[in-house]
Amino acid sequence: MKKVYLDNASTTAMRPEVIQEMTKVMTEDFGNPSSTHSFGRNGKTILELSRKSIAKHLNCSAQEIIFTSGGTEADNWILRSAVEDLKIERIITAKIEHHAVLHTVLVLEAEYNLQVDYVKINPDGSIDLTHLSNLLAEDKKTIVSLMHVNNETGTILDLDRVGLICKQYNTLFHSDTVQSVGKTQIDLQKTPVDFIIASAHKFHGPKGIGFAFVRKNSGLQPLIFGGEQEKGLRAGTEAVHQIAGMAKALSLSYENLEHERIYISGLKMYLIDQLEIHFPGFRINGKRDDFYNIINIILPFSADKTSMLLFSLDMKGIAVSRGSACQSGSIKPSHVLKEMLSETDLKLPNLRISFSHYNTKEDIDWLIESLKAL
Repeated sequence: MKKVYLDNASTTAMRPEVIQEMTKVMTEDFGNPSSTHSFGRNGKTILELSRKSIAKHLNCSAQEIIFTSGGTEADNWILRSAVEDLKIERIITAKIEHHAVLHTVLVLEAEYNLQVDYVKINPDGSIDLTHLSNLLAEDKKTIVSLMHVNNETGTILDLDRVGLICKQYNTLFHSDTVQSVGKTQIDLQKTPVDFIIASAHKFHGPKGIGFAFVRKNSGLQPLIFGGEQEKGLRAGTEAVHQIAGMAKALSLSYENLEHERIYISGLKMYLIDQLEIHFPGFRINGKRDDFYNIINIILPFSADKTSMLLFSLDMKGIAVSRGSACQSGSIKPSHVLKEMLSETDLKLPNLRISFSHYNTKEDIDWLIESLKAL
């Protein structure tokens, strides 16, 4: 049976070069990077070269890159430490954030009687920046947490503009950049953001590893205690093979960025063209020109097809989703689409289709033919 993977916003296939790099490190450089003997020193060298490589691609200092188990841990750490250690009194976020942010905010709100304000969402899924400025006019020690690219709709936040707004009000700015790191350029010398996060498995690296960018002199304190790894900010023996794989994956992603962005953008436009031909009543949740590798659509099918849609496509060998993989299996509508759609539209079949450079037009043709057969 033909297999088509169109769920790259949930995770991506590792590049062969990344697997080779990780295999080499696991085989030849297995020493604990905290050990002082030659095995440990070799591991430490790989660790720090990987850190420097990542920092170079983001135009920041290597000292500002802290390795974590992924985006969820990084989001939790930054927000919790901001409240506990930086004495933040208010968090401004949006109801379309990933649950790694939303659930952390709810817990902090309950634990610390914290003020939480949610910025308004425009009908196309974008953030109402006028409302954000109005919220920031209230003089309280605040952190703003808004994601760069929405993982369900591909809606893009103007990081530079939001960063300048936060700077104007002397406010910390944290952005979940899991969907954008490795897929678009981010210059941390120019973009006024205090914290960003990344997960390697979103840019063709291994699962279980990521990093946080923490701007110098932030004052953050550790979430995990133990040894003095990661400058005392994240205890635990570093997974050198995963870190090396992540650095390799990020380097390859940026080396091939322009070519792959053009190719993937072409696939997205081809899909839109085919949908317009075969399903003229379809709609895009968000805008056509949202992030180039994600599209979220409502199909002109009857509501009774909704529950079996993913199962039917899976039986055809097609992997897509109805939203974040972290809530797959849930019968509840997407919390992101809930902020954008009417109750009627929420009951209609919707799909999130997300591409990588491994996809082809033939994959899209098979998706269209499978949808027509439903």
